[in-house]
Amino acid sequence: MTDKNTFWSPLVHQLEPYIPGEQPVGDNLLKLNTNESPYPPSPKALAAIATHADDNLRLYPDPESTQLRNVIANYYNLDSEQIFIGNGSDEVLAHSFNAFFRQPKKILFPDLTYSFYPVYCQLYQINYDLVGLNDSFEIDIADYDQDNGGIIFPNPNAPTGIGLSRAAIVSLLERNPQSVVIVDEAYIDYALQSDAITSSESVASVVDLTRQFNNLLVVHTLSKSRAFAGMRVGYAIGHADLIEALQRVKNSFNSYPIDRLAQQAAIASFGDDAYFQFTVDKVIASRARLVSDLDELNFACLPSAANFVLVRHPLLDAPALASYLRENNIIVRYFSAPRIDQYIRITVGTDQQNQRLITVIKQFLAV
Repeated sequence: MTDKNTFWSPLVHQLEPYIPGEQPVGDNLLKLNTNESPYPPSPKALAAIATHADDNLRLYPDPESTQLRNVIANYYNLDSEQIFIGNGSDEVLAHSFNAFFRQPKKILFPDLTYSFYPVYCQLYQINYDLVGLNDSFEIDIADYDQDNGGIIFPNPNAPTGIGLSRAAIVSLLERNPQSVVIVDEAYIDYALQSDAITSSESVASVVDLTRQFNNLLVVHTLSKSRAFAGMRVGYAIGHADLIEALQRVKNSFNSYPIDRLAQQAAIASFGDDAYFQFTVDKVIASRARLVSDLDELNFACLPSAANFVLVRHPLLDAPALASYLRENNIIVRYFSAPRIDQYIRITVGTDQQNQRLITVIKQFLAV
């Protein structure tokens, strides 16, 4: 009998794929492990899906997502040539690694960060160096003052939730004019009103800086703050030359990445800013209350500018706590990586969901 690995290429043998967060099926489960929104998408977006679920689904979608690009460009007061649309931000990131980082020099990203980055490097055979976060789990841009073929990091970072100030990012761009710097702003909408600061400036989006720096690419997703995790839409914003490179890669891979319903739902979501801001504000307020409740239980909470918190307790074993929560139908995310192997990451839910979590943690502390 032929071994199942016989026909694998050498590259496939070397891959260590990304492991997504658990997506369990069952009654009464509280999912606080994959940073999804606790609120539904915009009602206008849901209505748009229903309206466009018609006979036109037999036709291919617009391969360039022209209408959606125009909507996003207008939203940020940019040109549509500065917008790239992808099938979720993971695909946008994958195309970005392919378009900009496949060259001789090593790229740089934090040692504790989104774990898909090293997977892309394996897939595309990109050399990279990990840059350690400081003792406070912050990105120190001085550590990136080294020859490189590109820089990427989330802002706020994941899984720490700690953001980098706008001033620091400007400095990083000025220090690296010959490198593409990718800022992955998957969680930035939860930072806009956050009091989590890492310097004299608050954490904020740097989308507008794409007008000033032709080496800056900003990546966004609709999976978090716009509640589209189940409908894959992501986009990148940058100089037209960077966007052209992404389009060339995309059209060499999949010319029709965004389906008709996803395009129309995303357009409707950007047209419902009041609902978007309402749900973001609710998560930010719930985050503050959750952190306060955890503080009262003697948890150490990293200052989060995202829709999750990374926390540890001096007297509790993190894997044991995660296991106990799972036994009580609450799922959080545990990472076994060095430095954070005694932390758990908790997605911010509704106030009611957060209170359920706190109640079960109190039960565990009483055992």
